[in-house]
Amino acid sequence: MAEIKLFSLCDGVKECSSSEVLLEKELQTLIEQNMETFFGVRFLKSEYSITNGRMDSIGIDENNSPVIFEYKRSQNENVINQGLFYLDWLLDHKANFKLLVIEKLGMEAAENIDSSVPCVICVAHDFTKY
Repeated sequence: MAEIKLFSLCDGVKECSSSEVLLEKELQTLIEQNMETFFGVRFLKSEYSITNGRMDSIGIDENNSPVIFEYKRSQNENVINQGLFYLDWLLDHKANFKLLVIEKLGMEAAENIDSSVPCVICVAHDFTKY
């Protein structure tokens, strides 16, 4: 898979080096503000609190499936484990997700949720071979 690249659109288009994205929160904010453009996902909530954790970002894709985003600034082997933990929680708490969708997008969107194909997107500088 090709490396994900970020670009600055100020004063023309310029590719950002990984050192220019200084904080995980900066990357999270950039993706949340452009989630639909980058991934076709409607943004629902940042820092969504759950039992024993907090999902970095959560949204719903064009097929009405839940999408969880987990960000890490550097190489991290736990980003995938963390994303899978959140996915497991989400599958056990579909009603909580439905309430969030009702709050943000309305009842019609909530009635069309397809939880059969949820997605976890892990964004990190690099991943270990595991």
